[in-house]
Amino acid sequence: MRLSAKDLEDFYASRLGKAAQFLMLKRLGDLWGDCAELNLLGMGYARPLLTGFGASAKACLSATPHLGADTRWAASERGISTCLTEEDRLPFADGSFDRIILLHAIEEADSPRAVLREAWRLLAPEGRMLVAVANRKSSWSLVEGTPFGHGRPWTRRQLIAYLNDHLLQVTASTTTVHMPPIKFGFMVSGAEAWEKVGQIFAPGLGGVVMVEAVKRMYAKPGSGAVAPVTALSKGRKGVAQLPRKEAEVKSVEKRQKTRVDPQGRARSTVEVEKWEA
Repeated sequence: MRLSAKDLEDFYASRLGKAAQFLMLKRLGDLWGDCAELNLLGMGYARPLLTGFGASAKACLSATPHLGADTRWAASERGISTCLTEEDRLPFADGSFDRIILLHAIEEADSPRAVLREAWRLLAPEGRMLVAVANRKSSWSLVEGTPFGHGRPWTRRQLIAYLNDHLLQVTASTTTVHMPPIKFGFMVSGAEAWEKVGQIFAPGLGGVVMVEAVKRMYAKPGSGAVAPVTALSKGRKGVAQLPRKEAEVKSVEKRQKTRVDPQGRARSTVEVEKWEA
């Protein structure tokens, strides 16, 4: 049975939920910055992560499935507009969003494939998507008192392979929320210390797997079929041939390179490695 909106709201209103939200937002902020003048969409229950961008983004929308009678409309919450809709049929045009966040979206979805396909449709060409799921290797996936203890947990390798199979090119991945899923005050207050220790000694055991991917519109270089033979074959009797000038390969004008980041700020390999550390 899927968690209700009231259960999710209560968790993120608690001290443990706020600590988990802070750690996820910190990692996402390191990767995306403030997303100024960009269109953002959250799928599943992404309001805890959208709150970090509502004040600066051009548009910030949360598309939430109907999660019980307590699901609410929050159109005025820090610039975030929320609508109730089917998770695999959103009322937006193709390529409407520059960034998409999926939180609590595919673990309990009836069809994770359909949700990802819908997210791919709504994402602009070369736009970025972040998927956050419960980590199968972490103790968080075993505690039913948190939203990460429900549904299907994933490992980082599983999620990367799944996204690559859905026309998405994975560009960065990490785990976060290394603190134990315990509500005691001293545990929650030391969330940042737990995070630093976990990143050093157990980098793959964070409670949440976060993977960023870019919408792929064409095949990777070298991944397609081999180039056709261009040499002219010798003539055979009874076989019509093209004139030699028409068969020659013409030069092709070099196309302008596209930029992955609409803001014009390409990330270096060092920045990605720093985020994955």
